[in-house]
Amino acid sequence: MTPSPAGAAPFNVKHLNKIQSRLISGELLAELGDAGVRGNLVPGGGDEDQDHGADGAANTPPDSIGPTVGRGGLPDTYAPAGSGACSERLGSNVKVNQNCLNVSDPDLQGRGQANNESFISQDPFNRNHIIASDNDYVRGDGTCGAAYSLDRGRTWNDSTVPNSFTRGQGANARQYWQAGGDTSVAWDTRGNAYLSCQLFNRGTVASSDPDQSSSFVVFRSTGNNGASWNFPGRYTAASFDPAGAAGVLEDKELMTVDASLSSPFRDRVYITWTEFAADGTAYIYETHSSDYGETFSPRVLVSSDSAMCPTTFGVPTPQGRCNENQYSDPFTGPDGALYVAWSNFNNAVTGTDNRNQVLLAKSTDGGTTFSAPVKVSDYYDLPDCDTYQGDGADPGRACVPEKGTSTKSVFRATNYPSGAVNPTRPNQVVVTFGSYINRHSNESRGCTPAGFADSGQDAYTGVKTGGCNNDILASVSDNGGASFTGTTTDPRAQTSVTQERRQGDTDQFWQWVAFSSSGTLAVDYYDRQYGSDETTGYSDISLSGSRDLARFGADRVTTSSMPPPTQFPGPNGGQFYGDYTGLTVTNEEAHPVWSDTRAVDVFLCPDSATGAGDPPRLCTATETNGLHANDQEMFTDSVRIPKAHR
Repeated sequence: MTPSPAGAAPFNVKHLNKIQSRLISGELLAELGDAGVRGNLVPGGGDEDQDHGADGAANTPPDSIGPTVGRGGLPDTYAPAGSGACSERLGSNVKVNQNCLNVSDPDLQGRGQANNESFISQDPFNRNHIIASDNDYVRGDGTCGAAYSLDRGRTWNDSTVPNSFTRGQGANARQYWQAGGDTSVAWDTRGNAYLSCQLFNRGTVASSDPDQSSSFVVFRSTGNNGASWNFPGRYTAASFDPAGAAGVLEDKELMTVDASLSSPFRDRVYITWTEFAADGTAYIYETHSSDYGETFSPRVLVSSDSAMCPTTFGVPTPQGRCNENQYSDPFTGPDGALYVAWSNFNNAVTGTDNRNQVLLAKSTDGGTTFSAPVKVSDYYDLPDCDTYQGDGADPGRACVPEKGTSTKSVFRATNYPSGAVNPTRPNQVVVTFGSYINRHSNESRGCTPAGFADSGQDAYTGVKTGGCNNDILASVSDNGGASFTGTTTDPRAQTSVTQERRQGDTDQFWQWVAFSSSGTLAVDYYDRQYGSDETTGYSDISLSGSRDLARFGADRVTTSSMPPPTQFPGPNGGQFYGDYTGLTVTNEEAHPVWSDTRAVDVFLCPDSATGAGDPPRLCTATETNGLHANDQEMFTDSVRIPKAHR
């Protein structure tokens, strides 16, 4: 636990330096407000709320509301049927969250509706049991949502995570929480499921309450397959900050559980995360539980010092030169080894080069100590949004710009690592990641690194003209993570998992990776190879698979393309779609999970509910960028892992 230091200067997102502002997760930034946010005297209105809503999100209502949706035309996501849930199928795609769409006020689109940043896990010893989690906004603010299936993902039920309060500090019996998210889920070997949840309070950006406490909490579903969770959850890290004066922001935790029957650390629960500190640093830490999530160890530094980190941004180095890190992913091997892969930004660059690096550390003693970092690969992040999508499109963030003149794809996006160990070869470790420079979008096609925009985000030539594309790459270690991919860590030479013909000049992003029990690698991701996705900003979900880690086949998962999100809107479109997506695999069957925007959003018709005899009616809407307003729902499918088609 990290108590609030007496007399400490306030530290929140308004005090992040440039590199920290680039690295902080989209969830935390969306909830706490960006660096330009000032405290609101009147939440939701007033002169101080011209550019930002009550919680830091923009207040940008649709351009027009209408036409009316007749009672017989209400969307399936709004009108319950059958068992009473708002279930939905789009071909073989199955809606996971079963809650019905709330009718939010137009200036709060998404705040009472969206489901994004989804994660999923299948019981390795009972394929029928699957749990999923997400950032769920159905209660009017982000919270840690969960759902479970008892029939291999064919049907789903919601479960409620009891996270409104946890135990307090000192004389305070309770600590109440305003918001939550950044979830992950996993199973142990004895049929228990676990959910990791980030909980935090906003401080004066949204209300008169200065409390900026934050924590990571783990909940356990004890033998009932995710249908319910223990109350209260157990802290893995916490900063109690009722006065809004603490010097840290804890961010982007992920969890894994050692589910190997032969492991000396069987059923150990691991959490890793980033700590943004007032001194400008962002180090990765780990904690673990050997008693099924009841108690957790003191934290352990993962991102230790390395000569691979010569650029320290003029920031102190109390834990070593690798002082700017984010997006850690913990995963275990069948022999009990724990691996943590993460993005690091301390590598040296010259001229217009703007690459970063993926690092990995290994623990062979159950998370008590870690090896020095090794390089998995260099990579190139996605481009600055405002530079290519128009000034003010999504300030200070990267996105996935579509090609041509359209500028509707402005949701915050980034490249990150995801790793897995081959269960049939415990020394074979695979880490996947996105890179905007790769064997397809290299300099010979007119895509050239162009340094950094004023925001610190990456710039390139060829972004809108077709020279660039984002690929999903795979770096492989055959010696237990001691080294990766032979003699090169250049993304231009790395194996791409996106090898279909049309993937060579289109964008793929937000991947996750998993091995089947027989050693087949599966990778899911958002994909713009289909139809006009690459020029309209629409997206699909694809699944790639390989037996030899060199040749990959890919199959389309979504049954139709998904429009760019419109919830959490800015002037050019929806700015928050989550930061990642999940995947789980047993045998040769994969279950990708994603945030889906094919559901229509509805609002109160402005000319209805005006008085007696004028009942409320519901209308669709058109956004300022011309898109029909849509909702974000969590979807999944059951897909055989594809093999190379050639």
